[in-house]
Amino acid sequence: MSRVHATASVDAGAQIADSVEIGPWCTVGPGVVLKDEVRLVSHAVVQRDTTVGARTVIHPFCVIGGDPQHGGYKGEPVRLEIGEDCLVREHSTFNRGTPGGGGLTKIGRGCLFMTGAHVGHDAVVGDNVTFANHATLGGHAVIGDRVFLGGLCAVHQFGRVGQGAIVGGLAAVTRDVIPYGSAWGNHARLHGLNLVGLKRKGYDKSAIRRLLAAYRDLFEGGGTFAARLEAVEAGYADLPEIMEITAFIRADGKRPLCLPGE
Repeated sequence: MSRVHATASVDAGAQIADSVEIGPWCTVGPGVVLKDEVRLVSHAVVQRDTTVGARTVIHPFCVIGGDPQHGGYKGEPVRLEIGEDCLVREHSTFNRGTPGGGGLTKIGRGCLFMTGAHVGHDAVVGDNVTFANHATLGGHAVIGDRVFLGGLCAVHQFGRVGQGAIVGGLAAVTRDVIPYGSAWGNHARLHGLNLVGLKRKGYDKSAIRRLLAAYRDLFEGGGTFAARLEAVEAGYADLPEIMEITAFIRADGKRPLCLPGE
């Protein structure tokens, strides 16, 4: 049977698994689903129409599933989904979607959200993503798997950060960051590949050298960028990571591409 503290407020329409723990002064609203072993530590709000995956832990003073911060929102039914095994630290805020953006904000499994992290409406966050303190996503942002977002960075609405990338602290990300890229600065620029992330994932020196060679050919070679893109696609077709980068570049993003430069 779920453990609900006497001071907590749980709406009759919420679905609470038997192994859930809801601590002091928490609020769980209508349409909320808390799956197996979810824990709300204390003073946490899961406002409404939100699914929280198994074993996710939400710390004090978080507001999860809040209304989208969008001037056109008029109370329509929209949702937030959070995957399994996430850790959400104090003062984090996640908004539900908007009707015009698909009606769903979606967060993957195994993510870490440090103090004050924010996920805007209609954003999509992949698996095993880390938000350092106060990292912020604008509405409709798309974050790939295993991304690291540094403290106090902000990703522009409709922005994309490809899987395996790292964004430095305080970065203002107004342009899309390629998969496995390393971007920092205000405004953020591309400063190479996320070598630390690649090494942690098990890439050996020879594989990293080839990835770096492809990066240099794409971003530092001669001729037009379009010609270099085609040459890299032909010359490194055996490297899935490079093919992922070129596919990311060719996708119909809403923001311009984050490039090297001053």
